[in-house]
Amino acid sequence: MSTYPNAAATAVSDCADPACTAPLPVLGRDVTVPLVTGGEVTYAALDYAASAPALQRVWDDVAAYAPYYGSVHRGAGYLSQLSTDLFEQSRATVAEFLDCRPSDQVIFTRSTTDSLNLLAAALPAGCQVFVFETEHHASLLPWGDAQVTYLDAPRTPAQAVETLERALAGRDPEVPALVCVTGASNVTGELWPVKELAAAAHAHGARIVLDAAQLAPHHPVSVQELDVDWVAFSGHKLYAPFGSGVLAGRADWLQEARPYLAGGGASRKVARREDGGVDVEWHTTAARHEAGSPNVIGVYSIASACKALTEAGFEDLVARERHLIAKVREGLAQVPAVRILSLFGDDAPRVGVISFVVEGWNSSHFAAALSAEYGIGVRDGLFCAHPLVRTLLGSEPQVQGECGAPEAAPDELPHTSSEGTPALNAIRVSFGAGTPDEHVDRFVGAVRELVSSGAKWQYRTEEGRCVPAV
Repeated sequence: MSTYPNAAATAVSDCADPACTAPLPVLGRDVTVPLVTGGEVTYAALDYAASAPALQRVWDDVAAYAPYYGSVHRGAGYLSQLSTDLFEQSRATVAEFLDCRPSDQVIFTRSTTDSLNLLAAALPAGCQVFVFETEHHASLLPWGDAQVTYLDAPRTPAQAVETLERALAGRDPEVPALVCVTGASNVTGELWPVKELAAAAHAHGARIVLDAAQLAPHHPVSVQELDVDWVAFSGHKLYAPFGSGVLAGRADWLQEARPYLAGGGASRKVARREDGGVDVEWHTTAARHEAGSPNVIGVYSIASACKALTEAGFEDLVARERHLIAKVREGLAQVPAVRILSLFGDDAPRVGVISFVVEGWNSSHFAAALSAEYGIGVRDGLFCAHPLVRTLLGSEPQVQGECGAPEAAPDELPHTSSEGTPALNAIRVSFGAGTPDEHVDRFVGAVRELVSSGAKWQYRTEEGRCVPAV
């Protein structure tokens, strides 16, 4: 099959902009935003944990393919065959990126949330699920009618393994069981002992699924080395736009389950019965759970990002990210009012995700000031991990809060103060392969200046968020 022009060879720019000092250039690196205090500044995107900016390489590859876009699977035309070829090549690229076993299936979904809901729908009857309260809601909530055991937040990696082993010790090994665990926390950035947890799960006859949404963009993920049964991640956190995700791993539970969506593509054969009904023979391949016209653009963008990260070399990417992490943590440590949130302690290995609170500040107010006065984009709230953030902040776990939104105006209730007032939410800064040093330097300087001098502008609450007062 002939191929379309490939942009990979020219995707990396020779840009002289300081933002291009990052290992992998991203879209938006030269975008300027207005400041409420006057003038404009290059935007510092430090919210990678929510959605990382698209790699320039990914955007260029997609643009090169776009004129050749066609329907995927079963089309007789050249563009349809080319698009089908691209789609299946992308599946092979993702399998290689994850170091999957030869028998594993790679299923394309919409996101990590979608992937874990798909797996939840494929659980055998009576399956037990074990999940730490520290998980993102995508891992915490999908398990439906399964018998779910929620495990308390551990304070060391070793304690995480011990907690899981205790929970699994008394179970009937004949009953199917699944452990769900994150690879890197979306709140603290801390790496979890996935390989050890997988060994504990398998020793007790359970399977394990890895939520790699925050891990895969920062570290290599090997299904075989970690010995996990499934792995799930999202394209939009892996520098790939367009709303695609991946569930990769063992085929048996997936083959035995009803299709996640019923429709064209999932069915191999459909025939009317004499009684007026319909008999359906479903695919046993990944197509079983990919009904409908697939998001070929999104799938290709994931494959392109996988190639870009692999070619850049994770060893170098990890080393540089550690440099940025050290800059941020050391800078914040010099501001007494700042408290960094952590489960495993200061020395725990982590990715570029750091959450903190500032004494005397509502986090939404602080994040709004970073944006409006310094052109820095961070996240505030509970980060779709309410139980974990509540545990770290020391406030009541049953208190409800809307994901990603503050719960009070800046002057209604401060963050943890010397009097012990419970915090409402936190601030999260996150970064990766597209982040230049200047962005983290500006962030640390802005934090120091806001704490010492206060905001230069007045802010008000509008629809639950702090915004600059006009």
